[in-house]
Amino acid sequence: MLKLCPLIFCFCFGLVHAQNSAINFFEIQQDSVKKNFFLKQLGNGYFPTKYFDFDLRYLVKYNQYEGLRTGLGGVTNKNFSEKFKINGYTVYGFRDHAYKYSIGGSVRLSESTNTWLSLSYTDDLQETGSSKFLTDSRFFQFFEPRLLNIDLFHRHITQTVTLKHTIDPKLSSALQFASSNVEPTYNYIYNLEGDLFNKFQFSTAIASLQWSPFNTQQSIKETFPKFSLQYTKSIKNVFKSDFNFSKLDFKTLHRIEHKNKSLSEITVVSGIAQGDTPLTHLYHAYPNNITKETILQRFSVAGITSFETMYFNEFFSDKFTTAQFKHFLKPFNISQRFKPQLVLISRFAIGDMDNPERHENVTFGSLRKGYTESGFEINKLLFGFGLSFTYRYGGYHLPSFADNIAFKFTFNLTL
Repeated sequence: MLKLCPLIFCFCFGLVHAQNSAINFFEIQQDSVKKNFFLKQLGNGYFPTKYFDFDLRYLVKYNQYEGLRTGLGGVTNKNFSEKFKINGYTVYGFRDHAYKYSIGGSVRLSESTNTWLSLSYTDDLQETGSSKFLTDSRFFQFFEPRLLNIDLFHRHITQTVTLKHTIDPKLSSALQFASSNVEPTYNYIYNLEGDLFNKFQFSTAIASLQWSPFNTQQSIKETFPKFSLQYTKSIKNVFKSDFNFSKLDFKTLHRIEHKNKSLSEITVVSGIAQGDTPLTHLYHAYPNNITKETILQRFSVAGITSFETMYFNEFFSDKFTTAQFKHFLKPFNISQRFKPQLVLISRFAIGDMDNPERHENVTFGSLRKGYTESGFEINKLLFGFGLSFTYRYGGYHLPSFADNIAFKFTFNLTL
């Protein structure tokens, strides 16, 4: 019996050690899952807590109208409820000395189709000439370079009712009804056959679809191409709406991964507005160049899909199309931590406007001759920063050679 004691001791010790090892392995796995979840949420622009995820988009921003803009916002998460969400934010602009805010709630009507009904009330600013698709997935950047130089905003107080529904894994949809009071922050008058408007009331219905033909229920990676189509109708005299107009917007994004680890990306965006449409709801081509005399005075940070040589407020259109091509070469494997990447870029825009004389106290051109720029970026040179060089040519080439050049920083940070 005494001879068996060492064997029994070794067996018991091994059992305890195996149990502790299993517990440690399980804890390590849990810690790894929690860390990956935290980094994923952070990459999506959220700082997660137990019941509430803070939205990092509202912490700190800067633009030419508000100056420094800072605040807090967020949304309740699944620990709070899987069937109901509350979201909101409040921010303050130190240059315009004004608070902006939004409050909303969503209820899930169907889990299998991911159907949500949402209500919101927003009092905030929006860039004139900008537009977005209801079906776009959330997009977050730690640093939004183009925002720094925007100066043309309109204030809006908007109430919305939105229904989002996944028809199948390939097709998602959204339907929204909105009522908005809009007031430009700049001196602008819309002259409609002698009736002068400097404030606007809109009642709109929006229907939006996004089709991803290669998406499946099991898809983990994002699939391409993606096609988005959106129709907007403003109806006069509904909730005191001032105007009748309609808009049809289209966007497609396609990425091609090559065997040599390079990547090609093509983006096409198009829109047309018909009817009595103020400048606030027309289109620009996402310009990102400030009006300064020298190249170095215009030195700023390049955007992702913006026209770097096109000056802010230079063009507006009621019909337009942009096409952008980017080719990401395989990163240069200089060292483990230093892997810069060269990106070749070419962009094209064309557009026009009927009745430009209706838009008073603002000066802008058309895009009917076609706008072209090309260049390159060298990304991730130091702490996510790189350099961009773009040249403007073609129908809107400027007389001064230097005015056609945009030389800027780039910023790319991935977690």
